[in-house]
Amino acid sequence: MLYPLFAADSFWSFGESCKLIGVRRPAAPLGLITVAAMLPGSWTVRLIDCNTAELSDDDLAWADIVFTGGMLPQQADTLRLIELCLARGTPVVVGGPDPTSSPHIYDRADFQVLGEAESVIDDFVAAWESGARSGVFTAPKFQADVTKTPVPRFDLLRAEDYLYLGVQYSRGCPFTCEFCDIIELYGRVPRTKTTPQMLTELDAIYAMGYRGHLDFVDDNFIGNKKSLRLFLPVLADWQRAHDYPFEFSTEASVNLADDPELLDMMAAANFFGVFVGIESPDPATLVAMRKKQNTRRNIAESIHKIYGAGMLVTAGFIVGFDTEKVAMADAMIDFIEDAAIPVCMVGLLYALPNTQLTRRLAREGRLHENHDVASTTSGDQCTGGINFDPARPLRDILLDYRQVLARIYDPAVYAGRIDRLMTMLDRSRQRQELPEGDIRAKVRALETVHRVTSAIPEAHAPFWKTFLTCAKRDSSSARIAVAMIAAYAHLGPFARRVVEAIDARLAALDEPVPGSTAAGHHVAHAPH
Repeated sequence: MLYPLFAADSFWSFGESCKLIGVRRPAAPLGLITVAAMLPGSWTVRLIDCNTAELSDDDLAWADIVFTGGMLPQQADTLRLIELCLARGTPVVVGGPDPTSSPHIYDRADFQVLGEAESVIDDFVAAWESGARSGVFTAPKFQADVTKTPVPRFDLLRAEDYLYLGVQYSRGCPFTCEFCDIIELYGRVPRTKTTPQMLTELDAIYAMGYRGHLDFVDDNFIGNKKSLRLFLPVLADWQRAHDYPFEFSTEASVNLADDPELLDMMAAANFFGVFVGIESPDPATLVAMRKKQNTRRNIAESIHKIYGAGMLVTAGFIVGFDTEKVAMADAMIDFIEDAAIPVCMVGLLYALPNTQLTRRLAREGRLHENHDVASTTSGDQCTGGINFDPARPLRDILLDYRQVLARIYDPAVYAGRIDRLMTMLDRSRQRQELPEGDIRAKVRALETVHRVTSAIPEAHAPFWKTFLTCAKRDSSSARIAVAMIAAYAHLGPFARRVVEAIDARLAALDEPVPGSTAAGHHVAHAPH
């Protein structure tokens, strides 16, 4: 099992932040270890995460067959690994979200396992054991029975390499956001594992000695509220019985804020963080992208309600929709400040393969050639977005995007959001202390703030002021403030690099077309 490298520098890599905490990567490869658990018990499986360990010739020589694949930011390295295997004559199997969405890009692999592996892995194993050395195995859409998904092979991980481990409770999302590929990959009817099944997974992680941050990787944790209401009280009981070995995070739609009972249940189970896709503060844009669950509400107030349940919010925003107005940048900045969200993933709109958005842009003749070929240099949509002809002038989009990033990741502005977040975060229902053995307990607050502010001198005054203010309130506030400051070790420099890349794109827009004498004639497809 080879987990490919993510493109070198992306929003989610958090390289400098991981160094501060003493780990190599934020998240462990849950997908591959889940597939590993579906393979015959007689097979000997090794896992190499290419993001945390070197792959040697001896590793490839040992293997009878290699499994690899992953997400779009891993595309370039997945293709490299496939070629390595082909050169050695080692059969290679590719799967995961990006190969499922763009199988033509991966057609040099010996085998493709497309879609949810539960439905087709047995067919693949039978073919392999009968002598087949190539083939394509495509799962029927949205039919995998996750109640039969085995416990992932957590034993294959080096847990000390990661900031957190992951588990999956559900697949699918009930909403229809135009730009999102989750509903294309997993459907709109969220399927959930059983409560005993989840407890068995938690028992396995607990038994291996892991303590600390555990992420429910669901794309919308509250997609099936009926099942969740039955699961969360049992999860809280399990936590109490085991003296709260885990702090949980997840991803959920913003309508979580409408359900005080669910917020209370999550707080009681020791959830401390939620990622929320906000995308835009503009109601017309939200309607156009079919994200109506974010309309008819004051989104900032909804975020504050989640804070009131003791869970910090990280959020996703997108710049580049057709319906955006001239003042979009100011509106997004004002919203982020009002909501007091320190960590915001702000990206340029990227037409992912296999989405409603991509199909519409193709029909309209606006989709760029090779739109689904990932960049080998830029890590994500922060620098590589707008892979289509936008309705708004590209220059305006890039200027707006630059303005948002430069403002929200200014050190003093970022520190101010941390301070306001801490005044709203009510952690009275969560466990205050970290469990013994949690890698985050090794983080020394004063040392961390010192190291971040030494590396980023302009952050010195605002970060120390914010830390000391939070430390006076309570130790739990201080711990979360330090985590936000540690995140800035990556986010601050990353935002500056993205701004520089956007400046380069803007400069390219101003270059005249070779051979043209018209002063106003500019390159039309600068995104490439």
